[in-house]
Amino acid sequence: MKEVIAIVRINMMNQTKQALTDCGVDAFFAHEAQGRGVGFVSPALLEGAVQGYEEAAALLGEKGKLYPKRMITAVVEDSMVGCVVETIINTNQTGMPGDGKVFVLPLGDAVRVRTGETGMKAIS
Repeated sequence: MKEVIAIVRINMMNQTKQALTDCGVDAFFAHEAQGRGVGFVSPALLEGAVQGYEEAAALLGEKGKLYPKRMITAVVEDSMVGCVVETIINTNQTGMPGDGKVFVLPLGDAVRVRTGETGMKAIS
């Protein structure tokens, strides 16, 4: 069992939901998120702000802002991870900064509160 977490652009959410459903993932969570990648902030600008240069700090205020995104979380069988990751990438990849990230984490167990079922039975 794995947890797949994806950060995607807001405008790609509908296509991503449909693509995940087509891949066989019907159950997932979508959360509002804000963030930025390393590519959006110049290291020299950060260093200038750290050293106390007001001009750098002022520029960082705009370039360092957080961008609205969506975070998708899905728990899937190990055998589905490749399809899920590939689907998210193929749906969201534009080649531009800000396309998103995908994280795959091991999951020890899951428990369905209503029935007490555990493991894959709890998520299917």
